[in-house]
Amino acid sequence: MKTLNYNLLFKGVLFDLIGMLSMAIPVVGPFLDLAWAPYAAKQMGEMYPGRNGKIASIIVFIEEILPFTDIIPSFTLMWIYTYLMSSQPERNTRVIPIRIND
Repeated sequence: MKTLNYNLLFKGVLFDLIGMLSMAIPVVGPFLDLAWAPYAAKQMGEMYPGRNGKIASIIVFIEEILPFTDIIPSFTLMWIYTYLMSSQPERNTRVIPIRIND
């Protein structure tokens, strides 16, 4: 069973809100998206490592760079997909070998 990582959810909601704030600034907002899109893509890749994280970082970059798509909560949707919808087992577990000397 997966443990829900609420820190990632909180961080994702915060990043979604920051991405949506650019819509509130009429003239400067679209130019802020040019700086925010690469940063958001980098953060998505760091928050969700692996193949799904790479795909999500490309999607969030495109979503943030295109006008009028800032309303899509891509970080929150990725958290929902990762922790609530995905049926793959969690792969962040490590096996630590223990050697017993007799």
